[in-house]
Amino acid sequence: RINSAKDDAAGLQIAVRLQAQTRGMGVAMQNTQNASSMLQTADGAFNEVTSVLYRMKDLATQAADGSSNDEDKKAMQAEYDALGKELANIMTNTSYGGAKLIGETGSKLAAAVTFQIGASASETMTFNVSTELTRVHTDLKAASSAFTTPGATAPGTDLTANANDMIAKLETALASVGTMRSAIGAGENRLGHVYNNLGNMSMNTADAEGRIMDADMAAESAKMSS
Repeated sequence: RINSAKDDAAGLQIAVRLQAQTRGMGVAMQNTQNASSMLQTADGAFNEVTSVLYRMKDLATQAADGSSNDEDKKAMQAEYDALGKELANIMTNTSYGGAKLIGETGSKLAAAVTFQIGASASETMTFNVSTELTRVHTDLKAASSAFTTPGATAPGTDLTANANDMIAKLETALASVGTMRSAIGAGENRLGHVYNNLGNMSMNTADAEGRIMDADMAAESAKMSS
């Protein structure tokens, strides 16, 4: 119906504004999917951290028992150290799009992240789990000497010195990781709702644009026939 500004100057102006909004929302929908993928990557890493901590807690509980002799504890400590080093590897090297994700400093989630979730400048979502991430790193350091110095070759003394103390520290670490994962899950859920709402708005905005710009084919066909 509108092929140039002279066909309907006012209608064209409205349609251009609607089209800009529709395109912006399309990109914002991609943004929300990318943001969700980033958070899912972080959650997957913390899921693995949780599994490692479970095993470390099993070892600490076993080593704390009086039936374990010194040789048993040394063997458990060797595995405990290996797990601590893997925790350091996960926390240091997990990345998304080439950027470190959950490191203590300089990573994506070490500071607030702003997601563009709409077509206008004001439509943003701030996601901040820096406090939770700092707490995770602090508790992991307390739970494993190998996490603090992953390159150390000498065995640690976490289990051989006082395994019973490590049980409580591991419980604290598990709790902080759980809090972190809960915050990430809340962010993922919000992004899911943002995506659905953007899809609804985009569809209806495109319909409105079509009603202004597009020809009524039935009416035009009838005109041509007459």
